[in-house]
Amino acid sequence: MVGGKSALNMSTLIEAGASFKTRVSYLKRGSHPMCDYSLHAVKTRPAQVGETVITTTFRGTSTRGFASEREPTVAVCMLPGTELAFADDVRYDNRWIWTRTTDWRVGKFNQIEPEVADRHHDAIEFPDGSHVLVTQLCEGQRATVLQLPVTEGERAAKATEAPRTEAIVTG
Repeated sequence: MVGGKSALNMSTLIEAGASFKTRVSYLKRGSHPMCDYSLHAVKTRPAQVGETVITTTFRGTSTRGFASEREPTVAVCMLPGTELAFADDVRYDNRWIWTRTTDWRVGKFNQIEPEVADRHHDAIEFPDGSHVLVTQLCEGQRATVLQLPVTEGERAAKATEAPRTEAIVTG
């Protein structure tokens, strides 16, 4: 229960286009900032290098995303720049009858038009610059997390590390 509402009701509220103020308030209560807004009522965790994720639709939402093979009900969230290798060419639908297939098995997780409220932003960007929204990916596709992006905190930590010095011995 969150604020007297069940997670399912909160998910419905968010997907129905709850006000920006309501969503921000919900986010401040601990939702994971790496997932699309429509997954904030779903249990989440960050992606890990080397793990296999599967595209799925999460119960209580109409949103597709990535889940771990071991935890199919937990959304695996990614930072923009996370690199993925799919087992097969990526398949997606555009909410019509036909499924389409790309010519790509690798892609980079990204967000498109993040300034536009009340819509899905999570996308896979392909080497040719094209992209597909994660929520349009066909269910059941497997991908391996190849690499995570360097975060600002990691950059700052590396910048403050003392440079290694080696003694030069001459004889």
